[in-house]
Amino acid sequence: MTHSRASSLPMPAASSGGSSALKPIEMVDMLEPLKEVRDGYLISLNLGTPPQVIQVYLDTGSDLTWVPCGNLTFDCIDCDDYGSYRPAMATFSPFQSSSALRDLCTSTFCIQVHSSDNSYDPCTVAGCSLSTLLGGSCLRPCPSFSYTYGAGGIVIGSLTRDTLRVHGNSPNVFRDIPSFVFGCVGETYREPLGIAGFGRGALSLPSQLGLLQKGFSHCFLPFKFANNPNISSPLVIGDLAISSQDTLQFTPMLRSPMYPNYYYIGLEAISISNMNTIEVPSCLRVFDSEGNGGLLIDSGTTYTHLPEPFYTQLISLLQSIITLPRSTEIEKRTGFDLCYKVPCLSNKTALDNLLPSMSFHFSNNVTLVLPKENYFYAMGPPSNSSVVKCFLFQSMDDGDYGPSGVFGNFQQQNVEVVYDLEKERIGFQPKDCAYSEASQGLHQK
Repeated sequence: MTHSRASSLPMPAASSGGSSALKPIEMVDMLEPLKEVRDGYLISLNLGTPPQVIQVYLDTGSDLTWVPCGNLTFDCIDCDDYGSYRPAMATFSPFQSSSALRDLCTSTFCIQVHSSDNSYDPCTVAGCSLSTLLGGSCLRPCPSFSYTYGAGGIVIGSLTRDTLRVHGNSPNVFRDIPSFVFGCVGETYREPLGIAGFGRGALSLPSQLGLLQKGFSHCFLPFKFANNPNISSPLVIGDLAISSQDTLQFTPMLRSPMYPNYYYIGLEAISISNMNTIEVPSCLRVFDSEGNGGLLIDSGTTYTHLPEPFYTQLISLLQSIITLPRSTEIEKRTGFDLCYKVPCLSNKTALDNLLPSMSFHFSNNVTLVLPKENYFYAMGPPSNSSVVKCFLFQSMDDGDYGPSGVFGNFQQQNVEVVYDLEKERIGFQPKDCAYSEASQGLHQK
């Protein structure tokens, strides 16, 4: 990687807002709409003065919020689908914002973004000491950073402070958050869109807004609504997200010694057709001495990943139950392990019986019955009176390091998920998210 093109951002004189962590801001509630794309959910960030609207992924599996910067200078390397994203993608221009500032090296956020053992970090590559660059009376801008993701993505940019405008709990209520810290990124590897980090670290969006001791909830619409501009998934942040949740089942939030800023839960078993229950390996509910293991719940990962050999056992059980003809052609083309030709029946009950039900059993006797379309999904329109549906789970690439499994956003569709950060628990409830969005009167953009 070369130095980020974002390193040429303006460096105004230091202000009092650039010397220390932000003080918590009193917020009651936030209500933001999420838009579906084919692999995740986008939240609109209103950044700068005047506000520039940038759509980024909602990601509970990371802390840093970053946006593409530099208009024509933003470069995405090894992004096969970047061409399809680019026409609709906005980039942030700090030069067009009167309130944009480069963060200083004395900032706790600067220390946070450089404090990993990331071998791609520019400070690490240069062989310089972080204590020299970031400590003491340094008045220079925070050095350019490199931030990596579990799937191999890398972004390089500069920490920037600017005003973030958020919505309140009604369509016409706005709140301006001064000196919000985010990454102004000019170069990425396999990351075509920006990210709003919703983890538990100091850099995350909820943390900077002073809402980390409360919580948030989301109700992801199915991906079939991805091209519908008139409907969106509700994201609620604050007291409203965790109040009046008597009907939810809550499972304890686990703390990983390796990744304390992310959300883990314990998976104990998976039931198929209410008859066949597979006990999962212990690594999906406990951590080893080095902090590896656990099931990461992650809105930034599309499909649920399970470790071997447990994943293969699950596939074998489904194969033994389902008697429909396989579509090996679609399996080769998509990379999914189980694809079936499902007849188009007018009787919904009969259709549902052709594919087995599936339930996840979490710690604290919590059972989540997955909506069937969350794991067997149509790969295209019907043909010859049948439609090909594939099992949308995948094998975990490396179960020896980091989380042992990931609960992805596709399997969270039409499920209300509540992150109760005060009581350190996560709640689940199957729900018609389209109806929920309409009943809340969520504003449109």
